[in-house]
Amino acid sequence: MRRRNFIIGMAGSLVARPLVAPAQQVDKVFRLGQLHAGTVASRAPMVAAFMQGMREFGYIEGQNLLVARRYADGRFERLPSLMRELLAWGPDVVLVSTTPGNLAAKAATLTLPIVMVSVADPIGAGLIASLAQPGGNITGVTNIGAELAGKRLEILKEIVPTASKVAVFINPADQNATLQMNSARPAAEKLALQLEPILEIRSGADLKGAFEAAIRARADAAVRMLDPVATDLRHQTVQLAAEYRLPVIYAFREDVAAGGLASYGSNLPSQYRQAATFVHKIFNGSKPADLPVEQPTKFDLAINLKAANALGLVVPPTLLARADEVIE
Repeated sequence: MRRRNFIIGMAGSLVARPLVAPAQQVDKVFRLGQLHAGTVASRAPMVAAFMQGMREFGYIEGQNLLVARRYADGRFERLPSLMRELLAWGPDVVLVSTTPGNLAAKAATLTLPIVMVSVADPIGAGLIASLAQPGGNITGVTNIGAELAGKRLEILKEIVPTASKVAVFINPADQNATLQMNSARPAAEKLALQLEPILEIRSGADLKGAFEAAIRARADAAVRMLDPVATDLRHQTVQLAAEYRLPVIYAFREDVAAGGLASYGSNLPSQYRQAATFVHKIFNGSKPADLPVEQPTKFDLAINLKAANALGLVVPPTLLARADEVIE
């Protein structure tokens, strides 16, 4: 059940204005490219939310909007060639998800407008100069996902108060890996948690072995760091967590809806719908350099009581009271 919506202030022009404007008549036919690091299936809900945002601005795919989509299926090495395919198609704007995707897009063009989404730290990744003044051809929405790794550890400790060792499932190929660890380590020290073992998950082939290694190391719980592969492996990860009886905290409520224990992070569909605002503005003549990057509008704390009960865990009532969503 939905408990509350936690709304935070955002950088730039989003403050004190609605997310979308009323639909308007759009006479010109625009060309929109989309580059996604994940699979078609894993991105489908987010793409649907984005396209809903576009429809609210009056853009109808196949009528006044032509769309070309490319998916890397979690294979980051494919992103540069997929971006080149989109450039050859001749888009007016390209919507690009994830940090690896946007780095590939920036390497391919410094002039074509790019709207980013699902990027944890665009400044640290070298995509923009600042949130208020991006300064180049990239703007959009940052999910500040890396900064929330420490907060997830705090929530995990509340759920598993006896935990002293927490395994880390992380993809070192993702540029946000270091940023997430930088957020997690101070929180772990404060909570008297050992972050070990650090287990690399680059593909589905690594997942079962990572859980086995965590159990051998006698980890009390685990944190799943976010990256494009994490979304694609969501169901497999949740199933293994149940099989190995390992409490795992995730980044997104979709992980909890799939059966995971708990999550804390930005609302993904909301981010993608928010990104439609940037595409609309650029279609109407705005330059990316002049559009401040915005932060997410909504963060979700989700808890799955069924998963907690299966693990023999009692979730504190105070944490349940703070949750946005509790699955029973």
